Amino acid sequence: MTAVRQGGRKRVVIHEDDVGMTHGANAAFVALSAHGSCSSGSVMVPCPWFPEAAELAAADPALDLGVHLTLTSEQKPYRWRPLTAPPPSAGLTDAFGYFWPDVPSARKAAPEAVEAELRAQLGAARAAGFDITHLDAHMGTAQMPEFVGIFRRLGQELGVPALLVRSLEGYNPASYAGPLDPAGYDAEVAAARAAGEPVFDAVLETPWDRTTDAETAYREMFAAIPEGLTFLSLHFNQPGDFEVVNPGAAHIRTEEYALFRTAKIAEWIEEFDLDVIGMRTLRDALRAGAA
Repeated sequence: MTAVRQGGRKRVVIHEDDVGMTHGANAAFVALSAHGSCSSGSVMVPCPWFPEAAELAAADPALDLGVHLTLTSEQKPYRWRPLTAPPPSAGLTDAFGYFWPDVPSARKAAPEAVEAELRAQLGAARAAGFDITHLDAHMGTAQMPEFVGIFRRLGQELGVPALLVRSLEGYNPASYAGPLDPAGYDAEVAAARAAGEPVFDAVLETPWDRTTDAETAYREMFAAIPEGLTFLSLHFNQPGDFEVVNPGAAHIRTEEYALFRTAKIAEWIEEFDLDVIGMRTLRDALRAGAA
């Protein structure tokens, strides 16, 4: 993996979302971090496999792991609940007490209930003892205009970057979030820039609907990485469990994992002249600037 170059044209974080959702996600994160084809990840605290992920991170301080702040539970029938056990009136949960499966429903939750839940997730992550490198958001829910101020403030309190992309336009979670007035989001981006916090130029996500083989699809992704700072929002999973969670789509995650175990990623990093960094690099730069 290339080092960060002063003035590098293309800096990219190769990131695994959904750590903690399954054992296979945890195993993939550890394996690909060691392989050098994953530079960062984030864990879903409410999910059943969070304790294993926390143990793995605490045992290996080199792992670059943040918190994937979670307000939705989209898999069926595999679900997870809030840590705070909110009342139905808070709007965080469906009729069965689980997080909503979709972002438009989750956006209707009371902001004070959202903040309490996100603080509980961060409290559990800190109690688990690993070194939190950043915050990001499952399905983008915590980044939506209703909650982005809370999201960014929590990052500031911890002294870690809260993932922001310069515009919601082209950001995949915005495509399924319902009607959006981006003014509140844009204001937080402007404030983040003014405060010296990192703002990503692009977020590229797992090609969920690809019609080609994995190698073709991901080479196109690497070729499309623009100048500036890019976040690859990927979803690696070792074979063996996600096939039960979501039989129809599990191959997207397991084939992604299989490809990133090969030498192709290193070849593309060289071919497209990429500087691969982790979120710890951005966190440490943020803290140095604040100091």
